[in-house]
Amino acid sequence: MNPAFSATLLSRVEDAGLNASAPPQQRWVDGWLVRFSAGKAKRARCVNAVAAGRMPVSERLAACEQVYADAGLPMIVRITPFTLPSGLDEELVAQGFQRFDDTRVMVRADLGTAAALALPAGATLLSVGLDAFAQTVGTFRGSPLAQRQAHAERLLNAPVPFSAFELRIDGQPASCGQMAAEGGLVGLYDVFTEPAFRGQGLARVLCSQLLAQARAGGAQHSYLQVEGDNHAARSVYHRLGFTDGYAYHYRARDPAAA
Repeated sequence: MNPAFSATLLSRVEDAGLNASAPPQQRWVDGWLVRFSAGKAKRARCVNAVAAGRMPVSERLAACEQVYADAGLPMIVRITPFTLPSGLDEELVAQGFQRFDDTRVMVRADLGTAAALALPAGATLLSVGLDAFAQTVGTFRGSPLAQRQAHAERLLNAPVPFSAFELRIDGQPASCGQMAAEGGLVGLYDVFTEPAFRGQGLARVLCSQLLAQARAGGAQHSYLQVEGDNHAARSVYHRLGFTDGYAYHYRARDPAAA
């Protein structure tokens, strides 16, 4: 964890991220939050080991693997600085689980100066429904229909409110993103620019507009999650005032299947 941020704030960010990614398909296994959505987001189809529990780790892992086998999904375990027990990562290594998708949680601790960048010529920013947003970002990503439907289901049933937006150029969807608000925190999610419109700074403009709206609505801090090797996106977020707060990664027996 980055010592420049308070541990309390980063813990709140982790909780907010879990709340924002909650799918209907989840259950508890001895202190571990086990999620098994059929969607694309790994946060919604992985084990989050958030409590020490009482069962031996090997027994809990076996119980979780059965949950995923019943759901027809590979088991993925998410490892964060908050993971319990603290030796879980080493236990997974010993059992042959491979590490993949190193991710950074970036934080902007103060939204007091968040200002919206001007929209480019021909651009409009529209608020859209969550189901429509899932279809738009799924189309941008080339996601299959089942993943789009699972994404929409998760957003519509989320325990925290989401607001979704499209940035259109001459009426055509060019970039999109959404935010989840909770207790003075706002998370940016699913920021994506259609390939034909990349290189124009649209993602930065879009995020600045969302942050300004969040500040006006009372948000004090913001966070987002981005893959560690996505240098282009991380550069955009750095320019928007975000800094790495902490890192997490996933483990699975076969990352390719995950």
